[in-house]
Amino acid sequence: MSEIRRIAVLGGGAWGTALALVAARAGRDTVLWARDPATVAALNARGENPAYLPGLTLTPRLPATSDLAEAVTGADAVLLVTPAQTTRTMAAALSPLLAPGTPVVLCAKGIERDSGLLLTDVLGETLKAARPAILSGPSFATDVAAGLPTAVTVAATDGALADALSQALASPQFRPYAATDIAGVQIGGALKNVLAIACGAVAGKKWGASALAALTARGFAELTRLGLALGARRETLTGLSGLGDLVLTCASPQSRNFAFGIALGEGATVASLTEKGQKLAEGVFSAPVAVALGRKTGVDLPICEAVAAVLAGELDLDDALTRLMTRPLRRET
Repeated sequence: MSEIRRIAVLGGGAWGTALALVAARAGRDTVLWARDPATVAALNARGENPAYLPGLTLTPRLPATSDLAEAVTGADAVLLVTPAQTTRTMAAALSPLLAPGTPVVLCAKGIERDSGLLLTDVLGETLKAARPAILSGPSFATDVAAGLPTAVTVAATDGALADALSQALASPQFRPYAATDIAGVQIGGALKNVLAIACGAVAGKKWGASALAALTARGFAELTRLGLALGARRETLTGLSGLGDLVLTCASPQSRNFAFGIALGEGATVASLTEKGQKLAEGVFSAPVAVALGRKTGVDLPICEAVAAVLAGELDLDDALTRLMTRPLRRET
């Protein structure tokens, strides 16, 4: 694998901007693509992203463009940092623009809602010439953008590619660990979003720290069971992109999914949150997909099932708690 010198980061939100800063701080020739012309103008003129990282002066400065072809031309690697449910659309747009064999690193956490496919499988259907990889782990965009210490997993089926990508992004503030278990990394990232909604609801209902700890632990058991059934490695699920990300996301309102759960616990409905203009958390899309995968593989996912039922309006939170607490007693596994 040749050295990765130029990186195109696609996505002008908080996470895309933060990862572009990571690449630039690692000494890569970095360009950031954003759909919003105002974001591009602010980045180029003032070194700021006021819509997504207000009050933060970005160091180093990031060249930005809204021209997708300009962004990816000559790129040695592409970081795709757009929402999980737009992966197929973005891959289709990239298809005529990317040189064959270009690594495309998926940086969203989710499962495609309509097909139930992992995002690498979506990429394989839509952008066959790309070399897929995944970046995931316990990381908030504001921390990363501010240069606070962060560690993540970078996975690709080709270990040499995972190593090269990790080396290209590494700095004293950002430590990537290379891996080859792309299924495990994706499952951890997707399911922790569902479980974070559940934990946020517990916090919003003020059911206590004991309940929150129990839910996190039992949620991790669900994540592990499903991950193993889908071919993940146990060490991946107990690593940064599994347990590490779950612990972070299930305990902080900085997490969009946890904050969404808090709002539900405080009495909001999914419809009311949408009406207020709040963007749906990715766990809302992943919950029914996780349930379907559990049924397909014969894996018991009671917490994910409860979250999906609450989000669908089939169950209220009090009834969901009763259902979970009165399930038949069993040995802990």
